[in-house]
Amino acid sequence: MTKKKVLIVDDEPSISMLLEFNLNLAGYEVRTVHDGMAVFDILKPFRPDLIVLDLMLPKMDGIEVCRELRRRGNVVPIVMLTAMQDVTDRIAGLDNGADDYMTKPFSPQELISRISAIFRRIQDYPGVIDEARYDFGPLQVDLGTREVHQHGELVELTPKEFELLVFLCRHRGKVLSRQQLLQGVWDYHFLGDTRIVDVHISHLRDKIERSARSPEYIMTVRNVGYKLTGPNSKDQTALA
Repeated sequence: MTKKKVLIVDDEPSISMLLEFNLNLAGYEVRTVHDGMAVFDILKPFRPDLIVLDLMLPKMDGIEVCRELRRRGNVVPIVMLTAMQDVTDRIAGLDNGADDYMTKPFSPQELISRISAIFRRIQDYPGVIDEARYDFGPLQVDLGTREVHQHGELVELTPKEFELLVFLCRHRGKVLSRQQLLQGVWDYHFLGDTRIVDVHISHLRDKIERSARSPEYIMTVRNVGYKLTGPNSKDQTALA
């Protein structure tokens, strides 16, 4: 089996060496760079499957790196590392395309668990059913190709946005709490930060709704969570 490739971007040698050692031990192929600009030099030759990205970096900070990757259409999963306790810094990472974040100090084993969960969720969909598709009027979600189309046009989603949308599709019409979404999409089997869910829901609405303020698909259920509905909704799978 081909090893998954993880790129570590951190300017603290003690942290990057510790992460590289533990990720290698866990079976990943690892490369490390120490500033934001270096990410774009190593992308093509290394082709990482996931990036562990520190927020505070020389030359180009983690937010800028994340924003530029997404601007270029690169949807590689990103786990942001931050020493900041301010919620706005963590949310800024998610707002600019990060899939998850961890606050320093943290356990390398916890980070590896998060990374494993991301890869597991990405691989689950094609492995479960190859030709599954959900139709919600002009919105089509194809599990086999991992593509979303609206009015025939491709909608570019990050891996985590796609996983969130599929999870909502599989539970269409049902009200899901933020904690249920954390457990189902992020694989968090503990009380996690539900703002991760809210930020990703906001991103999804920006991409699939005609008006994010008056959504037709992803509805907010006050004080509970969200549910997916839509015009003429149907699916071509046996999944409920």
